[in-house]
Amino acid sequence: MSRRARALAAVLALLLAATALTSCTDDGPRITLRVLAAPELADTEGLLDDLEEDTGVELDMVYEATAGLDGITGRRTGRDAYDLAWLTSDRSLRLRLQDTGATPPESTAIMRSPVVVGLTPEVARTLRAAAPGGRISWADIADAAADGTLRFGMADPRRSDTGRAALVGVATAAAGTGSALREEDVSCDRLRGFRSGQTLTAASSRDLIDTYARRPGAADALIAHEAELLSLNATGQLPRPLDIVHPDDGMVLSDFPLLLLDPARRSAYQRVTEWLLGADVQRRLMERTHRRPVNQDVEPSAPLRSPVGNALSFPDRLSLVERLVDDYGDPVRQSAGQVVFVLDYSTSMRGARIAGLRAAFAGLSGADDTPSGKFARFYRGERLTVVRFGGRVLEERTVTVRGEADLRRLGRTVADGGFAGATAIWTALDHGYRIAAGAVRAHPERPVSIVLMTDGENNTGLGYEEFLRRHRALGADARAVPTFPVLFGEADASALRRVAAATGGRMVDAGLSSLSDAFKEIRGCH
Repeated sequence: MSRRARALAAVLALLLAATALTSCTDDGPRITLRVLAAPELADTEGLLDDLEEDTGVELDMVYEATAGLDGITGRRTGRDAYDLAWLTSDRSLRLRLQDTGATPPESTAIMRSPVVVGLTPEVARTLRAAAPGGRISWADIADAAADGTLRFGMADPRRSDTGRAALVGVATAAAGTGSALREEDVSCDRLRGFRSGQTLTAASSRDLIDTYARRPGAADALIAHEAELLSLNATGQLPRPLDIVHPDDGMVLSDFPLLLLDPARRSAYQRVTEWLLGADVQRRLMERTHRRPVNQDVEPSAPLRSPVGNALSFPDRLSLVERLVDDYGDPVRQSAGQVVFVLDYSTSMRGARIAGLRAAFAGLSGADDTPSGKFARFYRGERLTVVRFGGRVLEERTVTVRGEADLRRLGRTVADGGFAGATAIWTALDHGYRIAAGAVRAHPERPVSIVLMTDGENNTGLGYEEFLRRHRALGADARAVPTFPVLFGEADASALRRVAAATGGRMVDAGLSSLSDAFKEIRGCH
């Protein structure tokens, strides 16, 4: 073939390729868009063939569990470039872009689904029977997880938007403010009791659902989107369908947005969104995926007619979400902590003060049925040490919570102990740090904290400076154990503030509310 013929053949090949790439439909040229998608959206694929036929736009879906937070930023060139992203939610992404000052991409909500709880029928009956009006809350879920009567599955919040939404929902309910999480709401995480009930996790809620379908005995509950639980029930794979609960204290709502990452593809993006938001497609999406339509002209199907309820706000800063996720940690790793309670039993504690202390421990052991009490209670697997002191250490007792018998034994230690006539605060706290140092050596992965409660001033034993000298001589891990002093009665507030600052804890003033509220405030501050 001559050089001229080869050149002509090459030009014809390019023209044919260009014609293939830009072949037209009534709606415009045919085009393929590469889409970074959350794995949960694999259930839309059957409809996407019709999208191509109707609009000429093919969506090349690439499913990744990290799509929501990490999958988009930093990967916008070459073969890793994406034209669109289709997520369960773009909240975390927008917060990240907000921190960098970048402009968020154009986004269109396609369908909605709240993050809810699916319970086995037996557990659902038990919780409904105990809940006011049968309305189960996140506090009820946390309480049942803490006492060992509920085991749940939830996607890993470090990797999944669904897991993050679930965690934010629980944490927002735990804060009890009715508004978005604030810095002070996550400074003392109250979710360790809740987390103690997690027995199943996965990188995405789709993987979580698949695992549970194969091993339904691994958990009594699943925390996932309403749509995913309805879809699971519809498969008939479970021995009995899950009872889907919309927690009474609110839920985080996901809107499954489609994002335009490449502005040059805006015309094709508009064709896709217009098609997806059409009444017929919205109806088919609802029937196929059990997600709620955003098109108001579409009547929800019977399972979706109940109101969503109280939609919880998502935090407005990425740092809050990251702190919450970091504190929750790896769902696979055991997180049960140890708390050393160093309690003043000097004679000034007789009467109403010791009664308040006993009431506080009873509340933490499960007697407090308020929402804050349910989130703050002692939980299964937690290791608890009580050190009673007066002019010296009077008694030390440690229990690992396995059931009610352990909590009763701890309660007897608090209730039945005698009193002494002096107050050796720093000697007792030094003793508490010896216990903490041993706990850290034995189980480096276990979070440890100390709670110091006193109603007086130090008048015997070690002085404060000697305590600090001994504290500084501890290993780095033991020194990192925080002390949370509880100011009670006539205690020396300045001394308690100093020791909180020196050990990385903070002081709580029981005089501003009650001793029970003070203990609840510092639960989980590891």
